[in-house]
Amino acid sequence: MTTGFIENLLASFKEKRIAVIGDIMLDKYIFGHVSRISPEYPVPVVDVTHEDHRLGGAANVALNTRSLGAETILIGITGADSNRELLLELFRNHGLATEGLIADPSRPTTCKTRILSQNHHITRVDFESRREIDATLAAQILNSFENVIRSVDAVVLEDYNKGLLSEGVIRQIITTAKKHGVPVLVDPKLQNFFAYQECTLFKPNLSEMASSLGIVLRNNDREVEDACRMLQKKLHAESIIVTRSEKGITLYNGSFTHIAATSMEVADVSGAGDTVIGVLALGAAAGIDLVTNATIANLAAGTVCQEVGAVPVRAEKLIRAYQQHLQ
Repeated sequence: MTTGFIENLLASFKEKRIAVIGDIMLDKYIFGHVSRISPEYPVPVVDVTHEDHRLGGAANVALNTRSLGAETILIGITGADSNRELLLELFRNHGLATEGLIADPSRPTTCKTRILSQNHHITRVDFESRREIDATLAAQILNSFENVIRSVDAVVLEDYNKGLLSEGVIRQIITTAKKHGVPVLVDPKLQNFFAYQECTLFKPNLSEMASSLGIVLRNNDREVEDACRMLQKKLHAESIIVTRSEKGITLYNGSFTHIAATSMEVADVSGAGDTVIGVLALGAAAGIDLVTNATIANLAAGTVCQEVGAVPVRAEKLIRAYQQHLQ
């Protein structure tokens, strides 16, 4: 594969339209440094230097696909609070449409506040509800999806178990997408893990797969392959991709392909999974073969791990990494 290939592929992404449906989050970062212990309690005191707000969860997946040029439609739920307003501002700043953001006054906007010192995480504070959405909200989500399905090239279901992707919503989205011949790619969490029956691509990480199957799973190829076979019997997905941290990615679509992690300096793994599923969706929309798609998604994840906090993949960094590691 030449530089021309990756450049042409990235150019083709600009003609694609991706729908991302799932749990939207606001990521807040408080940066500072620790120079003393509190006299009140034996905890570190962080002297704050600056703060940053970023898109998280399904919103970060959408940011990744938008960053690589694809028109992206994000459908999800927020609260009706000040954090929703911060999200709307971030959406506008990144060129993302806000029409798919449904406000539910009964719940907070999911917000994760991370406090860091010298780029090391000190603690995290979460505001969220994990309550499953009611029938009215589910109908709004499905109606929004029905309105766009005829115009999209791929669908991502991004599940963080915050209540949006109920079994009924999952089943209806997959059924509708299959009816229109649109691939559905899933980034699951533990709850409803086996609800994504007959999806196009299922992307758990190693611990999620082990927990859901009820097995102890060491990170070696043979055990991962056995687990993939077990999962496929339960799920009937067209393909399974397992992210394995420092061991890279394993792809199963009737046969196995193991793709080693790219040797890059790692500053923070936050958001790497969002990048993988976003790039996989773009590759599926572009019609490239799955091994090539997974190889590029794996490389893209490596580039975002070089920065602190969840950040989207950038075309220029991906091209540079491609030239260094895949040519």
